[in-house]
Amino acid sequence: MTRVAAAVVATTALTLTACGNDDEGDRSDREPTIELPDLSGQSLEVAAVWTGAERDNFVRVMDEFESRTGASVTVVPSSDNVSQFVGTKIEGGSPPDVVMVPQPGVLREFAEKGWLAPLGETTLAQLEANYTPGWHELASWDGDPYGVYVKAANKSLIWYSSTAFDYAGVPTPETWDAFVDTAWTVWESGTTPVSVAGADGWTLTDWFENIYLSQSGPEMYDQLAAHEIPWTDQSVTDALTTLGELFGENRLLRGGASGSLGTDFPTSVTQTFINLTTPDAAMVFEADFVGSVITDSTDAVIGEDARVFPFPAVDAGDPPVVSAGDAAVAVSTDGRASEAQEALMTFLASTDAAAIWAEPGGFVSPNKSLEFDVYPNEVQRGIAEALIAAGDDFRFDMSDQTPAAFGGTTGQGMWQGLQNFLRDPDDIEGAQAYLESQAASAYGD
Repeated sequence: MTRVAAAVVATTALTLTACGNDDEGDRSDREPTIELPDLSGQSLEVAAVWTGAERDNFVRVMDEFESRTGASVTVVPSSDNVSQFVGTKIEGGSPPDVVMVPQPGVLREFAEKGWLAPLGETTLAQLEANYTPGWHELASWDGDPYGVYVKAANKSLIWYSSTAFDYAGVPTPETWDAFVDTAWTVWESGTTPVSVAGADGWTLTDWFENIYLSQSGPEMYDQLAAHEIPWTDQSVTDALTTLGELFGENRLLRGGASGSLGTDFPTSVTQTFINLTTPDAAMVFEADFVGSVITDSTDAVIGEDARVFPFPAVDAGDPPVVSAGDAAVAVSTDGRASEAQEALMTFLASTDAAAIWAEPGGFVSPNKSLEFDVYPNEVQRGIAEALIAAGDDFRFDMSDQTPAAFGGTTGQGMWQGLQNFLRDPDDIEGAQAYLESQAASAYGD
């Protein structure tokens, strides 16, 4: 299945089906598929960036691991800057045992610095059985596998209030031009069209990446991700010009540019769906994990009050499909994992862990052996089926592929450069000059 077909499958399920647990029995009673050792008396510290519902769902997985092994697991926050967090912990002599890394570039940096243990035999067996080669390669460095992708995301979705669209009398747009036209029609109906989480630079990179992938194509996308072409290239100019059609119009953004720069990701979602009769915004862009925020923080029902359509195609390009994910890695400065670390990594690579994680919703697993009926509704199943059917035919989040100093650090690199652009969308040349200077430094050019 092509990337575009996968997106259509997922979006059809999201748009047409209401959220809510289907009556399929108690999924928590599934029989374990792997054996785990007795780790009574041993403890593990696991670091992850997740908060709120995402963290709660992960803790459920760790609770099961504790129950089956007797180990004690403590989940600690890593902050957005995972690279700095782990580096500081290693310098202080107290690194976490396992870290959830959201950027392939950071994983490779850790491996190159000798901070990680390669995957052991039991974990590799689960990896070979449950994952396609593309996910293996993303979590490898210098030919050796170091991580397990436990969580995936489709970052090419625009969620919308059905109330706002019905009142404005607009259909879901399929092209960027139609998207901008729709935004203006929604504004004319009395609702602010788009909620943008500008306080979180990573959401702005996703806006740019989707436009760039659709407008310039996958080959150019790969070249820019590797810094084989500069950020001053005309293709970047074109993408920022397109994005400026939205970011440059304060009337289209909830709170304008300044308000957007003060809006974090959870707020961007809740202000779109918390008021079901007179929404504060009609649309919010982000991945399938928006669903967990909607369910956790609002009364909106996905598929009824909250619906979704694919990120629109730009110019003559295909609708983009940008993926992301989090990889579990075992931290070790001597290249060896402990028995407890290996057991946890093996568990995370199994369908046992993935099933527990999937049950509450707001989660998609790249584990191809996971049965789709573990997902709580047709919305989630549609996303998961599309991801697995796409195989290795996806483009990973560009910022996550770059060095952390450029793609994953607050106050610099892509995050800061695109916040600067949101603040002043007319200064495309200045934004490009800043991005290229930051990229050259981070890549060592």
